[in-house]
Amino acid sequence: MLRIALPNKGRLSDECQELLTDAGLAIRSAGPRALTASLGGEFEALFVRAQDIPEFVADGAADAGVTGFDLIQESGRDLEELADLEFGRCHLAVAARDDSGLHAVDDVRAGMRVATVFPNITTRFFAARGIAVDVVPMSGAAEIAPHLGIADIIVDLVSTGSTLRVNGLRELGTVFESTSRLITNRTVRSDPNRVRALDELVGALASVIAARGKRYVMANVPRERLDEVKRVVPGLNGPTVIDIMNGGAFVAVHSVVAAETIYRTIADLKSLGAEGILVTRIERLMA
Repeated sequence: MLRIALPNKGRLSDECQELLTDAGLAIRSAGPRALTASLGGEFEALFVRAQDIPEFVADGAADAGVTGFDLIQESGRDLEELADLEFGRCHLAVAARDDSGLHAVDDVRAGMRVATVFPNITTRFFAARGIAVDVVPMSGAAEIAPHLGIADIIVDLVSTGSTLRVNGLRELGTVFESTSRLITNRTVRSDPNRVRALDELVGALASVIAARGKRYVMANVPRERLDEVKRVVPGLNGPTVIDIMNGGAFVAVHSVVAAETIYRTIADLKSLGAEGILVTRIERLMA
């Protein structure tokens, strides 16, 4: 049974468990403080700090793991990314005080002090730009550093930007975008059984992710307006068209559409004379 390292708390943990449950891998543990659990009877979960997961996976203590791209990059370990799980979205940004006189990363000068909980990423980022900054490692709350005179700028994770604004900081630029990733180590590839199990896991998670933001639409539409209907509900590879018993002038059209445009899709179908429109959610979507 493969061991999968998962975040033990916080937003990443909650969203990870939701994704696994939707994929049919519900967590079965002995209690809320258990360090291990079964994932649908298929895998063993190890609950550890998100920042430790790259190390657990790289050292072989876990066969795979789920953690943020930012933490993977900070670790510097040789890991293989299996899938972008698309939750925990944020970006790593360079920021300074509103009154600093700095407006872009290019304004940062050699010798400036940079406070961050990502010293390795920060060092590489400025070195690649030929700017010799003094990196000040912190364990958290980097946004206070410029106000205390500890640093001139910071490099920190940003989701909405509200924390920066509240603390009188503004972004100078983005280091990279980050989401949660499923990772493994290179040694797993030497075992066909583990490779097959991981491929099945990736497929299950990908099918849930692909289904999010999609709806399945079924409608009876006039046969004579079928070409117009196809433009309204193009589907993945074109809509499914089915003859209706005793349907006469109508045929049944089934298609996958974007949830964010479902209001307009329904309105357009009705304008073309569609009847019996039914919209449902999709649990899985295999390409």
